[in-house]
Amino acid sequence: DKTAANLAPFTWSENELKYMEETGEQLFPHIFGTDKMCRDYFARVIYGTRVSLSVGLFASILVMIIGVLYGAIAGYAGGKVDLVMMRICDIIYSLPDLLMVILLSVVLRETLGAAITGTVFAKLGTNMLSLFIVFGLLYWVGMARLVRGQILTIKENEYVLAARTIGTKPSRILKKHILPNCLSVIIISVALQVPSAIFTESYLSFLGLGVSQPMPSLGSLANEARGALQAYPFQLVFPALMICLIVLSLNLLGDGLRDAFDPKLRR
Repeated sequence: DKTAANLAPFTWSENELKYMEETGEQLFPHIFGTDKMCRDYFARVIYGTRVSLSVGLFASILVMIIGVLYGAIAGYAGGKVDLVMMRICDIIYSLPDLLMVILLSVVLRETLGAAITGTVFAKLGTNMLSLFIVFGLLYWVGMARLVRGQILTIKENEYVLAARTIGTKPSRILKKHILPNCLSVIIISVALQVPSAIFTESYLSFLGLGVSQPMPSLGSLANEARGALQAYPFQLVFPALMICLIVLSLNLLGDGLRDAFDPKLRR
């Protein structure tokens, strides 16, 4: 049904109107209209939101695991170990994020293509896997610095000294005494990392380096809408508005968690 392509919001195609006239049945309209391939745009935006949220949550969990482990080791070990590990963080932090993300996405997409053929990862696609690897390589530095700073303060407390005195292993001290006291900071940081991961995935998909087709994401939907920007601007407005709402809501959630966990901010 070619007449169903690029419909305006809250409209029906000619065949749908004819069907409603013949049967008297009222069909639900296309809330966001349709795209150039006659697909309901509301469904595409919902699926794209699901993909973007999944990428953001998984990437944030990956960043949390790497950052917490790295920062905990650097903060607790101290001395030369801490010095070397933090200089590595400084080098990674000094790299231009946008350029490195684009270069790594292109290189990893070409490298992973043959490696994942015939495996369970093939369903995700090379672009999705390269996104996760990029986040794991670049975006853990802030989390590591934050956890290290907390541990440098906590490890000077008396209960940590007492645990050392009785011969408790460093791994147990970290797991039982230090990391639980950093939990509030870690949760807040993860909540604020999710919007950053979603925004990064969105602009990579907008550049054509994000999730693979036909899997939609909010960035790829915005990229597809550029060709018909003057005739059908709503196709760009809806995914862009959804990105703004998600980022705003998750930032507000992060601020709320910070206020809830920080006793100094309680009134």
